[in-house]
Amino acid sequence: MAFSADHWAFVFGVLGNIVSFIVFLSPLPTFYTIYKKKTAEGYQSIPYVVALFSSMLWIYYAFLKTNTTLLITINTFGVFIETIYVGFYLFYAPKKSRVQTIKMLSLFVVGGFGAIILVTEFLFKGAVRGQVVGWICLIFSLCVFVAPLGIVRKVIKTKSVEYMPLLLSVFLTLSAVMWFFYGLLLKDINIAAPNILGFIFGILQMILYVIYSKKEKAILKEQKLPEIQKAEVIVKDENMNTDKKFPELTQEQIIDIVRLGLMVCKDKVHVATCPHGTTCEAKVDENVPKLQTVEV
Repeated sequence: MAFSADHWAFVFGVLGNIVSFIVFLSPLPTFYTIYKKKTAEGYQSIPYVVALFSSMLWIYYAFLKTNTTLLITINTFGVFIETIYVGFYLFYAPKKSRVQTIKMLSLFVVGGFGAIILVTEFLFKGAVRGQVVGWICLIFSLCVFVAPLGIVRKVIKTKSVEYMPLLLSVFLTLSAVMWFFYGLLLKDINIAAPNILGFIFGILQMILYVIYSKKEKAILKEQKLPEIQKAEVIVKDENMNTDKKFPELTQEQIIDIVRLGLMVCKDKVHVATCPHGTTCEAKVDENVPKLQTVEV
């Protein structure tokens, strides 16, 4: 039995849900770091506020259309997880960042989303309302997909892929592919069109990652300092006219030699021999200066 367009749309919709689910969970390491540091200083909340607003828009659009259940499921999860992210950020953010986040929430979630609902509900009816909301979703999604251009510019400028994780770029590209085919099979340009741009930017990011990660490794390899050779003790052998090299003495060996030298040179002893072959009493030469004891 051949699959119809609706069946294939369902398949791509399920795959899109799975990939998008992983993308929504990708910030978890960031928030774990925030939890360990007990502060969100140095992190920005705008990506999570924008993602929350985008999910709310797509849910509203899906309710105005038919056969878009899979669009509702993933964006409902998106609203849920992004709300947790924003709340977590507000809890650990400094006062200034907390105020800025609240202002963005008021602008996007309360003001923006509220205004879209009021305008579309009162000024447009039926299918026209769905088209208007769809165009709003399309334009906003294009803006979201254009946002990584800042990261692309930074990668080209710094010649470093530090701020562009490869795994996230791969999943965003896969997500764009799944939702493009989902929208195409449903003949919904508002879903399909933004993901064309998402796919292009995703491929661009992966190409840049491959190029600049190789260059970065080559630069690091060139900058490696040569290994420091161990110093050697060279002893001149006068009888054989050859130089003999001995490995450098360790600190412990040097200390032992110093101690031995102190013990030998501490007193100079003269042994007198009696005329009849008997050993006389040993005498210590008092004129020889004694070395001072050195504590090592």
